[in-house]
Amino acid sequence: MRTYRTAYPFTWRIMDALEGAVAWLWPARFAPALPYLLLLPAVLLTGLLVLGLVEIADTSLRVLDRTTFRLSETWTLDNYWKALTQPLFRNISVRSLIGAAIVTVATLALAFPYAYLMVRTSSSALRRLLLIALFLPFFIGQVVRAYGWLIILGNEGLVNQLFGLVGLGPFRMIYNYPAVLFGLVQYMLPFAVLMLAPALTAIPAEIERAAESLGANRFRTIRHVVLPMARPGLIGAGIVVFTLTLTDFAMPAILGGGTNDFIANAIYDQFFRTSDQGLGATLTMLLIVLGSAMVGIIFAVLGTGTLGLTRRLAR
Repeated sequence: MRTYRTAYPFTWRIMDALEGAVAWLWPARFAPALPYLLLLPAVLLTGLLVLGLVEIADTSLRVLDRTTFRLSETWTLDNYWKALTQPLFRNISVRSLIGAAIVTVATLALAFPYAYLMVRTSSSALRRLLLIALFLPFFIGQVVRAYGWLIILGNEGLVNQLFGLVGLGPFRMIYNYPAVLFGLVQYMLPFAVLMLAPALTAIPAEIERAAESLGANRFRTIRHVVLPMARPGLIGAGIVVFTLTLTDFAMPAILGGGTNDFIANAIYDQFFRTSDQGLGATLTMLLIVLGSAMVGIIFAVLGTGTLGLTRRLAR
């Protein structure tokens, strides 16, 4: 019988050499430590964040000396007292919280039908169109979108020009609180849809058909079946939208015209306009505490996403 010799590919030799080098550098006895090694970058990033928060907390306890424009050497709570008692900062905080709540509710109300149609439609063309419309805003920066709304909603903008054709207007549609909320809803909508879509995809369509076969109409099916099962996605999307809105800077600055600032705008003013780093750091710490407290309240009232849904279904 004639035998054939098969040449050992050169690329295989390279792979064997690399595998031997890895085995020499990372012996098999080190295998249990591999998950911790992969976790190391996240730990380092979290550590840097904690160090930054410690530095901000330290700065928040130091008062600016207006004669030398240096921070005090001793700690004091004067910045916190000023931030909590002055009407300006109190009004900004209330405006930010109310705005975040309104934007969250409005965004979820718009994102749910959008995500539901995108997941449940049988038309591939419609699904593709909805996906393109969803991802297209991510290629346009938030500042560009805000200035786009200035062009559309301005006194000489497209909307007022259309009103002028029928003898109406011009109407003031920018540099006010509703304009800020409108811009934030438009900005947050893709984030909410992206978080709701996986939750709706995980709900089998057979469950909805079963509910309809038992006499439930479309509205009752969505209310009593789809919404409860999509609760983890709703909670996650609500938290993301609320926290991003609460800390947003661009929309209040551009569409608000400087008269409808959120907390982030007040922090910017203290750091870069009045040079009061102590008060700016104080507002930063209060924003962190406020956002964390609101997320904690949401978890306490609505449950922690999937865990809360699991407990409810188990009952």
